[in-house]
Amino acid sequence: MLLSNFSTFVLESGTDEAGRGCLAGPVTAAAVLLPPDFRHPLLNDSKQLSEKQRMHLRPIIEQHAISFAVTHLEPIVIDEINILNASIKAMQESILKLNPLPLYIIVDGNRFKPLPNIPHSCIIKGDSKYLSIAAAAILAKTYRDEYMDALHEEFPMYNWKQNKGYPTLEHREAIRKHGPTRHHRMSFRLLPEEQLALDLNQS
Repeated sequence: MLLSNFSTFVLESGTDEAGRGCLAGPVTAAAVLLPPDFRHPLLNDSKQLSEKQRMHLRPIIEQHAISFAVTHLEPIVIDEINILNASIKAMQESILKLNPLPLYIIVDGNRFKPLPNIPHSCIIKGDSKYLSIAAAAILAKTYRDEYMDALHEEFPMYNWKQNKGYPTLEHREAIRKHGPTRHHRMSFRLLPEEQLALDLNQS
């Protein structure tokens, strides 16, 4: 069973990101402030849930949350500041959108940069331990999946509706055949065995 708060503060926000390992699309982060008495039997680590379960939980989380926010950071930002910094920046921006601001932050993983006047803790596998991180993970995942579904309509040859931008064999073969788009992360190794020409004319 997931725990509610890590700290003694009632206004404790969980935050998590999705899409860090993708070749295309944004890195998406969410932050969620849940009331201390919130419980739902289905809420768990988002990776243990089906897409249908995540989509079922999303409106429940949004309805019951004190506040929530989602941030997409595009590949141009990822390429400029690197994926770790972009992931942290997306989480920070989501937290700063919350109203009220949290008094404490719990972060999934082991890396974060402090926000002024708000203490935080990094928690390995936090999405399987704390409700607010699990809720943030579900929002980040579902909003990013929808984003990639929309991009798929413009670039169906990459099958982002299915692979969501992750480095599947099919996705890499499509990059080999069609080249990269403006939605690909050019700082990533898009094709592992050869140097990819940075031909942005395909975008």
